[in-house]
Amino acid sequence: MPEKITPQQFLNRELGQLEFNRRVLAQAEDADIPLLERLKYLCIGSSNLDEFFEIRVAGLMEQIKLGGISTDADGMSAAQILRQIRTQAHQLIDHQYHLFNADITPALAEQGIKFLRRTHWNTAQQAWLKDYFFREVMPVLTPIGLDPAHPFPRVLNKSLNFAVELQGRDAFGRNSTRAIVQAPRILPRTILLPPEISGCEYGFVFLSSILHAHVDELFTGMEVLGCFQFRVTRNSNLFVDEEEIKNLRLSLQGELPQRHFGDAVRLEIADNCSPQIEALLLKEFKLLPDDLYRVHGPVNLVRLMEIPSMVARDDLKFPAFVPGVPAVLQKKGADMFKVIRKSDILLHHPYQSFKPVIDFIQQAASDPAVVAIKQTVYRTGADSALMEALIAAAQRGKEVTVVVELLARFDEEANINWANRLEEVGAHVVYGVVGHKTHAKMLMVVRREEGKLKRYVHLGTGNYHPRTARLYTDFGLFTSNEEICTDANEVFSQLTSLGRARELRHLWQSPFSLHAEVLRAIKHETELASAGKKGHIIAKMNALLEPTTINALYAASQAGVRVDLLVRGVCALRPGVKGLSENIRVRSIIGRFLEHTRIFYFRNDLKHDVYLASADWMDRNFFRRIEVCFPILDLKLKKRVIEEGLKAYLQDNCQAWDMDGEGKYHHKTPRRAQPQCAQTKLLEQLANKKS
Repeated sequence: MPEKITPQQFLNRELGQLEFNRRVLAQAEDADIPLLERLKYLCIGSSNLDEFFEIRVAGLMEQIKLGGISTDADGMSAAQILRQIRTQAHQLIDHQYHLFNADITPALAEQGIKFLRRTHWNTAQQAWLKDYFFREVMPVLTPIGLDPAHPFPRVLNKSLNFAVELQGRDAFGRNSTRAIVQAPRILPRTILLPPEISGCEYGFVFLSSILHAHVDELFTGMEVLGCFQFRVTRNSNLFVDEEEIKNLRLSLQGELPQRHFGDAVRLEIADNCSPQIEALLLKEFKLLPDDLYRVHGPVNLVRLMEIPSMVARDDLKFPAFVPGVPAVLQKKGADMFKVIRKSDILLHHPYQSFKPVIDFIQQAASDPAVVAIKQTVYRTGADSALMEALIAAAQRGKEVTVVVELLARFDEEANINWANRLEEVGAHVVYGVVGHKTHAKMLMVVRREEGKLKRYVHLGTGNYHPRTARLYTDFGLFTSNEEICTDANEVFSQLTSLGRARELRHLWQSPFSLHAEVLRAIKHETELASAGKKGHIIAKMNALLEPTTINALYAASQAGVRVDLLVRGVCALRPGVKGLSENIRVRSIIGRFLEHTRIFYFRNDLKHDVYLASADWMDRNFFRRIEVCFPILDLKLKKRVIEEGLKAYLQDNCQAWDMDGEGKYHHKTPRRAQPQCAQTKLLEQLANKKS
């Protein structure tokens, strides 16, 4: 390894996240992508920025407030990072709105999908919208005048609000000049008008436009001088001291409502907002001018995500597809246990269906021979057939054990609700290990066969979430391999019981062995290369940040190991730097599906070791989470993972972004070469076209 780890060898995490968001926004700019999908990418970019401010920026601001001066591996302090974030985020958000106003909105209008501005409403539209306001909007509004008896109201995180400037006296003779109107979350943010009223196939009006047009109805007898929309983003980190609490679930239930009212970290206002209102809001939310973002358009672009589903224009969306099903499972009513006993099954989502996973657990729930089911739950959604099957299994008297991660960010409430329902039917519900999130994706069924107990296991790289299984790329493995099943059972025992961790035969597990095994495998490739043999590492993940692992990859590169890294999001490693990382290539694939698969390949003197994992190469995954990394032992399935999960992406010249040593990304575009798009290729190979 290099003798010393220096800050110059690492890129900053937060700035890397902004780079990722630039790549997402580039999708919204791409004229080759269907128009309504471009709008979705714009919304996804806005949503990503929201979470970035809620978590990463909030953490930096909290660190500065507490006087912390600690730095990450890149050597930058929190204050230095925050200064750069503010500069770059302003540029990024300005670009977002320019793209929305100057590109996407006019293109949608050409297709008969229009956002009707209030300055252009005709008489019929004005009448329809006035009726809508009085019927649907006004009854649920509560305007609050600002005076000594009515202090500034509590403003929910990311909610739509209006600051109103007034003149005149109210019914009680008060000379109030300012009021706040909060838009209830039950109100839709975009309203679809009937075609005969809008004059086009799809005519939308923003809720903010309707309220602006009729705000004077809320302040009878007073003159409205100005009405300005604003939105505040708040710190959404949950502060739960796991060491000090006796009941994590009860503590979380008390903490969740407060998430909506954390410290403000960003203020978005309409670009025509008066200086007086701007000053009032900054003072109220204790923010600096650098934390203020003036926007030309809706203050919450995320709410436009619902528009594509309201527009029946398949020609403006990605082609529909039906996820494929492996041939061995295509027979109706196939016995999952019989098929798995015969050979391991690999599913590649979303190209292949998630339904076999649901079938597996539903069959287990109704099968009299099944005596026990164990599963980890990180994110599963508020509506889940899997969780309903577990409940049904418990009701039928089977031993059901569910390890629920209550601290799965933004899914805490759904997980608490499932935990309650499972406990009500007699399932064993545990919340993992204090100080370690349970992020492993494991499902085990114990079945009595010929007088003996037989285990079946499903291990995955992604969550047990049917909806995201249509949007995220992930692998899942069904196996009845006795040694892997024994390893999985040992991990479940660690999560639910007490005792020392035993050595596992095949699984690499955080926080015990995963980091050491990854370093060992990298070092082994380094030693092979130093001995004059070929060394090759390919790793695909969401993020690469852990310094010791990065340092090991640098050493491998210097020994002559070829290192190909497919890192969708943040990468702190600098590739292609002379004397440090000439043999390392980093690329990010941004496409129709969110790349979520974690795959680790080591050539190992032609043994071609292939592992799938729930973990990225980050400090938290190695040391503060329960993670599982599992080998693909079946040679045919191993070849599939290499071909589908790695080679297809390394050959991609359409959706790939290659990273340089400064952390900047360059879009790979086909010139003379034949276009190669990994996701399109895999859809053609594994999925079925929708008839």
